[in-house]
Amino acid sequence: MKVLVTGAKGQLGYDVVERLKELNIEHIGVDRDDFDLTDEKQTKEYIMNYKPDVVIHCAAYTAVDKAEDERELCYAVNVLGTKNIVEACKELDAKMVYISTDYVFDGEKEEPYEVTDTPNPVNYYGYTKYLGEEEVKNKLEKYFIVRISWVFGKNGNNFVKTMLRLGQERKEIKVVCDQVGSPTYTFDLAKLLCDMIQTDKYGIYHATNEGYCSWYEFACEIFKIAGMDVKVIPIKSEEYPTKAKRPRNSRLSKHYLELNDFNKLSFWDEAIPQYINSDCAKQI
Repeated sequence: MKVLVTGAKGQLGYDVVERLKELNIEHIGVDRDDFDLTDEKQTKEYIMNYKPDVVIHCAAYTAVDKAEDERELCYAVNVLGTKNIVEACKELDAKMVYISTDYVFDGEKEEPYEVTDTPNPVNYYGYTKYLGEEEVKNKLEKYFIVRISWVFGKNGNNFVKTMLRLGQERKEIKVVCDQVGSPTYTFDLAKLLCDMIQTDKYGIYHATNEGYCSWYEFACEIFKIAGMDVKVIPIKSEEYPTKAKRPRNSRLSKHYLELNDFNKLSFWDEAIPQYINSDCAKQI
């Protein structure tokens, strides 16, 4: 098996490449230095030359607020870039893993979202990720669409790193308490993705760490684990306006993982100490 991983310098792509190394699976990790996803010719040529059996597509435009202003760039990366990869996979008859997001949903549902629920994104980033899903779903048969949320990992910025940095600068921090979801530790997710690609259990999955919390509860747990004396003040979303609207309910049901006998990720509050005590979060 040969695997090509896009976004290899990002949080998830980095951990996927590391996991493939551990499993001794032949692979290559690529990033924007290797080819421009939005360039159809470059993308197809690179993939066709490598001839992977699987493409794990981790690369994406993820600046949620900036996406409201940079719509053309966001669309080019998340929709056209995905389309270019889809067409290469179709030509090679390769499996494709497409990383999607909780932001394809509007957050109005009272219960956790199932994979069968109809997407209705409330911001432009979520809209482009949904269009990417449609490219994959409508043109391929061998695909895994994996929706995740609240990502934290080694490379790049994330909420855990931001809280640890702010905790060194301030004694009080205000954090939104009325948006609920699940953090996703890329180290844990990478194991699941590498298990998935060795099967033909295709379809849409939700894959976050187990359990649910608000951003406020997430922050409180981070400071508790880090042993930092920081007062966290819960506030409503209205008190922290952002350019892009966020869904209030980002809870994702992992029922489909169970149905297909995949191992679930660890509980979110177990993943935090593992991350904080690693070298990852010390690079603040």
